[in-house]
Amino acid sequence: MNFNVTGNSTQELFAAGSGITAESIWLSNVHATDAVTVDLFVEKKLTGKFYYLKSKSIAVSSFLQLENILIDGSQFSLYIKLNNSDSAVDVILK
Repeated sequence: MNFNVTGNSTQELFAAGSGITAESIWLSNVHATDAVTVDLFVEKKLTGKFYYLKSKSIAVSSFLQLENILIDGSQFSLYIKLNNSDSAVDVILK
């Protein structure tokens, strides 16, 4: 799955009950001039939020890869939040 994420609103990448499974995540900063700060977390009803990344900075034209994880979309929703209204990140889930 691929996403072009922009802005500073929390965005759902997939919902609990979707059955999607992610084992690795690539985050690429595609903004022309600024670093981006990323929050990446899962949430389960009645249990709460669990952060994979909290206020993690990714430099201009750089990427961050998370490997050997397992996000179970049958139970958890996956969310991303960027720091600025003009922030831009490409996300690849495998």
